[in-house]
Amino acid sequence: MSTDASAVYPDLSLTLSEAGAGRPVLVLHGGGGPATVAGLALHLSRTAHTITPVHPGWDGTSRPARLTGIDDLALTYLHVLRERRLRDVLVVGSSLGGWTAAEMALRDTAGIITGLVLIDAVGVQVETEPITDLFALDARGVAEHSWHDPDRYHLDPADVPAEELARRQANMATMRILAGDPYMHDPTLLSRLGQIQVPTLLLWGESDRIVTPAYGAAYADAFGDGRLEVIPKAGHLPQIEQPEATFALIDEHLRRTSSPVGQP
Repeated sequence: MSTDASAVYPDLSLTLSEAGAGRPVLVLHGGGGPATVAGLALHLSRTAHTITPVHPGWDGTSRPARLTGIDDLALTYLHVLRERRLRDVLVVGSSLGGWTAAEMALRDTAGIITGLVLIDAVGVQVETEPITDLFALDARGVAEHSWHDPDRYHLDPADVPAEELARRQANMATMRILAGDPYMHDPTLLSRLGQIQVPTLLLWGESDRIVTPAYGAAYADAFGDGRLEVIPKAGHLPQIEQPEATFALIDEHLRRTSSPVGQP
C-alpha cells in the first residue's frame, strides 16, 4: 500500500492510500476517520484497486475554507476519478462517506461510477426515523448508539491519550462544519435518489441506533436500484463488528456490478 499527498486543486491536496489491482474501488470513511475503513480497504485490495482518501480536515489534514459541505467532498472525489481517467468505479462509503457516495452518483454525468455500497449511511431525512444527534451525547452515549456490543468498544475519555483525544475532537469539529446544519442530512436528497440507476447495496447493522435499519430501508427504497441487507450483531460500523459478513456482501456486489470486459 502506498500513501501520498495528491494535489487536486491549487488550494487542496488529498492524502490518498492506494493498494491492489483490478477494478477501481473508492473507499470513503465516516466521521470516525480513516481507521474505521482501513480493514475494509485492505480486504478489498486483494481483488481490486482501492483508493482510500482522508477527508480534508480529518486526522490533521488541511481543509480549504471554501470546503464546507458534503457536496464539496463529492465534487472533489469526482474530480479525482476524472483526472485519473478511471472507469467502472465502485464507491463504498461508511456513514458520512455513504452520503458522499450518493452525492457523487447524482453528479456523475460521465457514467464513471457503476456501483455503490452505502454502509449505515446518513444523508437523508426520514420523518419517522430521526438521526441521533451525536454532538449531544457523551462518550458512553455515543458507544451505546454506535455498537452492538458497546462494552467492548467504549473507551473512557480519561483513559485516552491527550493526543488521541485532540485528534477526535478536531475530527468532530470538521464534521460539524461539513454536516452540522442541517444535522447530518440534505432535506432534498431522499427525493433525488431515484435519479441514481446504478446498482446500490445498502448494508445496515441491526443494532445501529444512530440511523436505524428502518431508516436504511427508507434510504434503499428511494434508489432506482437499491437493496438493503441487515447484518446481525452489528451497529453503525458492521465492517468492524462483523467483518466477514460485511466483506462477503460487498465482494458479491463488486462482482455483480463489474462491467463486462471491453465495455467502457
